[in-house]
Amino acid sequence: MIVVVFSGSRYADWRIADRNRVLHGFRTSGINSYIQDERYILQLLNKSTHLINNAEKIKRIYFFGAGASSPERQKKIEGVFMQFFKNARVKASHDVLASAISTFGDEKGIVGILGSGSNAAYYNGKKIISNNYGLGYILADEGSTNWLGKQLLKDFLTENTPSGIREKLIQKYNLERRAILDRVYYNPNPNIFLNSFADFIYENKEHSYVAQHIKKGLDKYVQTYLIPLSETYPDSKINFTGSVANNYSTWLREIGQEYGLQIDTILSEPVQNLVKYYINKN
Repeated sequence: MIVVVFSGSRYADWRIADRNRVLHGFRTSGINSYIQDERYILQLLNKSTHLINNAEKIKRIYFFGAGASSPERQKKIEGVFMQFFKNARVKASHDVLASAISTFGDEKGIVGILGSGSNAAYYNGKKIISNNYGLGYILADEGSTNWLGKQLLKDFLTENTPSGIREKLIQKYNLERRAILDRVYYNPNPNIFLNSFADFIYENKEHSYVAQHIKKGLDKYVQTYLIPLSETYPDSKINFTGSVANNYSTWLREIGQEYGLQIDTILSEPVQNLVKYYINKN
C-alpha cells in the first residue's frame, strides 16, 4: 500500500493506493514544514480516519509540499510521518518536483506553479535543477492567491478598492482594519489568511478591478520566472500546475504569448497524475 500527498499551504490532497488502484482520495488542511511544527503536523494526521485505519498497512509514502525544499525541512516531514506510519518508508520532496512529474513524467521541460504560492524551475526528466526562486509568501509568490490577497487587502486598507468590491468584502468577511493587521502581523500562519480570499477573487474575476489585479500578477510571474528560465533553456516546453494557472489559463496563455512563450499542459491538481506515476513505479 502506498500514499501520495501533494500539499500547498491551504490544503493537502491525499491518495491511498494498493494493487494498482486508488482506494481513498481525500483532502486535509495543508502541511508546510516551514511554518508548522511537528506537533501540529502529527495532530493533523491523527484527525483523518483514512490514515488512522490504514497506518500500519502503508509501506511507502511520497510527500510533496510547499516549504519542503531543503534537506532539513524534508527530514522534518519524514520524521513526523515515520512516527505515525510505523512500517512506511517516507520520501519528502518539493512541490515543484511534483508539478514536474505530474505534467512531464520523465521528459524535460520548464514547470511552473501558480496556486496558493508560485514558483518555477527546469526539470531534466529526473530532478529539478536548483535556482534562486521560491522565496516564499513574504518576499515573492508573484501571481499566487497569496499575492492577490495581499494586493486586495492593501487596496482595502488604503481605500483604493472600488465601492462595489469594498462593500462585497465587508459583507462577506466583515473586514475591519485592526482585525486585518492582527491576522497579518500577530496571528500564526498569515499566508493562510491571505489565501482565504482566493474564492472571492475568482467569483469576481469579471470585474475590471479584479481582472486587472489578476493580469498584473500573471504578468509579474511571467517576467520574474518564465522569461529567465526560457532564456537559459530555450525551446523547452512549459507546463503548469495550480489553481491560479487553471482558473485563469486563458489570460496566462495570452500573457505568455505576448512574450513569445507557448504554454502547454495546465493541471489544477497534480495528485491524480502523481499517484498513477508511482503506482507504475511500485
